[in-house]
Formats: sequence, structure tokens, C-alpha cells
Amino acid sequence: MRRLLCKFLADQSAATSLEYALIAAGLSIVILGAVQALGTTVNAKYTSVGSAIK
Repeated sequence: MRRLLCKFLADQSAATSLEYALIAAGLSIVILGAVQALGTTVNAKYTSVGSAIK
């Protein structure tokens, strides 16, 4: 049992997958923020164009 526990603690593959998951989560947050900011800007442009046409 002790050997199994030592082997589990020495295994680094779980740490690597956790790091990749954190990187993916961070990137998705940045992408969502950029898309939301871009959407707000585009919406304002369409509103401006729509007002100018009327």
C-alpha cells in the first residue's frame, strides 16, 4: 500500500493535465471577454447606422 501511495505521489501526469485545463480556462475567459467587447462595439455601430438611415 505504501509503495502504491508513493507511486501515486510521484506521478506527474495529473499535474500536467491540470495545468493544461487551467490554461484552457484562462484562454476561454480572455476570448469571451474579447468577443463580448467586440459585440458591444458592433452593436453600437449597427445602432448608429440604423439611426442614420431613418
